[in-house]
Amino acid sequence: MSLRNPIALAIGAIILLILVGSTVTIVPETRQGVIVRFGEPKQIINRYRPNEDFGKTGAGVILRVPFFDQIVWIDKRVLSVEMERQQVLSTDQLRLQVDAFARYRIVDPLRMYISAGSEEKVSDALRPILGSALRNELGKRPFAALLSPERGQVMQNIEAGLDRVARQYGAEIVDVRIKRADLPDGTPLESAFTRMRTARQQEALTIRAQGLKQAQIIRAEADANAARIYAESFGKDANFYDFYRAMQAYRYTFAPDRAGGTTMVLSKDNEFLKQFQGR
Repeated sequence: MSLRNPIALAIGAIILLILVGSTVTIVPETRQGVIVRFGEPKQIINRYRPNEDFGKTGAGVILRVPFFDQIVWIDKRVLSVEMERQQVLSTDQLRLQVDAFARYRIVDPLRMYISAGSEEKVSDALRPILGSALRNELGKRPFAALLSPERGQVMQNIEAGLDRVARQYGAEIVDVRIKRADLPDGTPLESAFTRMRTARQQEALTIRAQGLKQAQIIRAEADANAARIYAESFGKDANFYDFYRAMQAYRYTFAPDRAGGTTMVLSKDNEFLKQFQGR
């Protein structure tokens, strides 16, 4: 009898530990969960909330119905999905080898559990959508767009399209990035750079021609205004008009920065010097 009592106590202690272990659960800060009873979700614990302070979440000790309640754990941290290297055709007919990835977070654990069941299945669902969005968006632009500020707009469009799909799985897209965008080695790469160089040269020539055109227009307008002012001044005061034109001629002829210098031999009674002499 004395031997059976310790055994019974040990068995009772084991049963009690199992019961307590099935009833008491510790929820970590970095995880959220869905309590499922007989296959039906009953409660969400430690749900993700934006800008929530660490230590003030629903983490800690919780109680559940032993043996009947199961907890499906879901990470609250940012997760990533890698896209397999794919070939994308740009508008300038270049076949690009693109590597990209997206980062996402589960914000609606109940919808995620119902629609996907696990984080891995969410990643599996988003991966082909990311590839499709990338092909569609890059297929609308030339390769040079990936080397310019336009790349930011491209990534925003891809992120917005992927986020609409992610919401169906209780997730939100945090960021989308292209790791690499390479051209095939060999002749296609060299021809692509040649086309890009030619396009840049043509763009520079166009900008230079437009600048020269604007300069000629401004110069012509200035000359027309000057001629109008001269004509008006001549009509009002012929002597002042002669004086002004003489001053311009002196300034042009005797300019200190005139290339090669100026040497003139004139008689003191020369008509060119009459305004200079005050006559």
